[in-house]
Amino acid sequence: MNHIRSIDTGLAVAEAGVILASLHERASETGQRFPLTLGARGSCTIGGLVATNAGGTQVLKFGTMRSLVLGLEAVLPDGSIHDGLSGLKKDNRGYNLDQLLAGSEGTLGIVTAAALRLVPAIGSRAVAWVGISEAQAALELLQFLQSKTDRIEGFEIVPADCLELVLKHVPGTRSPLERQHAWNVLIEATADTGQADPADRVQALLGEALESGLIEDATLATSEAQADAFWRIRDSISEAERADGPTLAHDISVPIADMPRFMTVTALEVEQAFPGTQASGFGHLGDGNVHFHVRGDAVRGHESEISHMVYDLVTLAGGSISAEHGIGQMKLEELERLGPPAKLHALRAIKQALDPLGLMNPGKLIRQAQRT
Repeated sequence: MNHIRSIDTGLAVAEAGVILASLHERASETGQRFPLTLGARGSCTIGGLVATNAGGTQVLKFGTMRSLVLGLEAVLPDGSIHDGLSGLKKDNRGYNLDQLLAGSEGTLGIVTAAALRLVPAIGSRAVAWVGISEAQAALELLQFLQSKTDRIEGFEIVPADCLELVLKHVPGTRSPLERQHAWNVLIEATADTGQADPADRVQALLGEALESGLIEDATLATSEAQADAFWRIRDSISEAERADGPTLAHDISVPIADMPRFMTVTALEVEQAFPGTQASGFGHLGDGNVHFHVRGDAVRGHESEISHMVYDLVTLAGGSISAEHGIGQMKLEELERLGPPAKLHALRAIKQALDPLGLMNPGKLIRQAQRT
């Protein structure tokens, strides 16, 4: 199941085993693109992306995988085939089974193919690296840019310690700015073929932000190679952390307005509660997705305690313990402990109704009542 069945204007039908990078390449040949990308694009599959409702770095403009799924083909627990590949924009025949399967982690059926939304290929892009003094300034910068242009597609926040780890452990990387800043922001603005290059507009807006004191420094990539180098820093953070020592990762989300406070305050609270650890939040500021990682030898033996604390604080902030990587088995107990009762009841009821025998990916996402 690794074939791209068809590509038309605005629509691709890809089987579940298609590698994301392969879809990117095929779409590019038609002057289009599939607007979802992430660090694992060379190995992740379309089926896996659907099953986990993957996000990535372009959610700010295009949404998660659910937003890009126009229909699914899937084998249901009773052996019947759901065929939703027509890509109808209007279809009000009851519950949307395609959207129910997306993010279900294979617990309601086996996705075999997906009809996916394509958009015009990028004609030009502007990629900037910005230094700021505090996380709150990043949110204010995002709001400022979005009020002035609709071209912002990527907006990633990176603290100084994460940048330092990348420069230390990833060969060939260098700091985009001359001096160190407490926080950094990676910005990408895009334009379709035939539209004006966004570089001049981004440069002018960053100039305004600099004059107003909102940012401390900024540089705009002058070539595609330099733009890729900026993105390599962001994509290499997890790799650099692993090279540095033990790391406990949390893929979480909080309301966007609260993300700067959460990243800074929660990091301090965790470090105080577990001396010898270092906590950092980085990630997709525009959609509230925080990759909250706790590092250091002191993590060993305290993994469960640390994660409990982080997830408690996430829940207190009105967030989610899983932003884009799913629940699987590792977060099963935490979801049962912290999940909203009404939602947990609905999840169990849906699972029981569609898969009463517990055939589909048992033991993942939600615990099913034991059969007697």
